[in-house]
Amino acid sequence: MVTRFLSYVEIKTKITSVFAFLLALAYIFYMKQPINWLLTSIFFVSMFLFDLTTTAINNYIDTKTNNQSLQFERKTALMIIYVLFAKSAILGLILVYYTDIVVFLVGGLCFLAGIFYTYSPIPISRQPLGELMSGIFYGLFIPFLVLYINMPAGTYLTLKLNLEEITIHINVFPVITLIFLSVAPVCTTANIMLANNICDMEEDIKVKRYTLPYYLGSMSLYLFAAIYYATYLATIIMVVLDILSAISLISMLTIFIVHKNIKKFIRKQDKKTTFIVSIKNYIIIMGTNTLLIFISGLFS
Repeated sequence: MVTRFLSYVEIKTKITSVFAFLLALAYIFYMKQPINWLLTSIFFVSMFLFDLTTTAINNYIDTKTNNQSLQFERKTALMIIYVLFAKSAILGLILVYYTDIVVFLVGGLCFLAGIFYTYSPIPISRQPLGELMSGIFYGLFIPFLVLYINMPAGTYLTLKLNLEEITIHINVFPVITLIFLSVAPVCTTANIMLANNICDMEEDIKVKRYTLPYYLGSMSLYLFAAIYYATYLATIIMVVLDILSAISLISMLTIFIVHKNIKKFIRKQDKKTTFIVSIKNYIIIMGTNTLLIFISGLFS
C-alpha cells in the first residue's frame, strides 16, 4: 500500500520542492535572520502535500488519456487526490491566518497553476510552457514564500487592499536579490522538465502533446546546456553584488561534472539511461549552492 502510494505520487521527484526550500533556509541563516519554525514548518508540510497532489493529478489524468493503469483503482486514486489537496489547503489557510494577503495570493496562484498544469481544457503540460511554469513555481515562488514569512515585514513588498484602492510597495534590491538567488532552482528545475520532454517528444506527439522541444527541435539541446551555465553566471553576479559570500564561488568547480553530464545527454536522449543526468545536475548545483550558502553563514 505504502509502496504503491509513493509510486503514485512519484516521491523521488520531490527534490525540486525540498531543495528550493532548503536553499531559502540557508540564505536566511546566512543573513542572520531568526527563523519562525512554526510558520516555516506549516509552509513546508503544505507545500510538500500539494507537490504530491499535483503529481497525483498529473498521473491520474495522463493514465486516463493514454489508457494506462494506475497504482490504485481510479476511485481510490481520486480520493487520495482529494485528501492530499484538502490537507494542503487547510494548512495553507492556517499559514495565511498567521501572515497576510501576499501569502494568500502567491499561495493561491501556486495552487491554481498546480491544478491546471494537467487538469484544464488546455493543460499547461501539453503546451511549450511546462519548463517555464515549473521553474518559476518551484524555483522562485517557494524561496519567495519561505523568505517572506521569515524576513522582517516589508523586506520585499507591502500590499494594502481596501474598497477604494490597491497599494503595493516593492523594495527593488531585495527583489533583485530574490531573483538572482532563484536562478539556480528555476533553471535546474526547468531542465528536469526539458530533459523529460526531449526524451518523450516522439511519444508526446502521438498523443497531441506539443511541448517546447517540439517547437525548438535540436535547439532544445543547446538550451539545455545554456540553462545550466546560467546558474554559474548568476552565482558570480551575486558575489560581485555582495549578495553572497565569495565562499559561494567554490561552486564553480562543479561546472566540470555538470558539463560532462551535459555532453552525455547531448550524445543520447533516452528516458531510461540519460534522463537521469538532469536529476544529477540538479542535485550537484542545488546541493552545492545550498551547502556553501550555509557555510558562508557560519563564517559571516
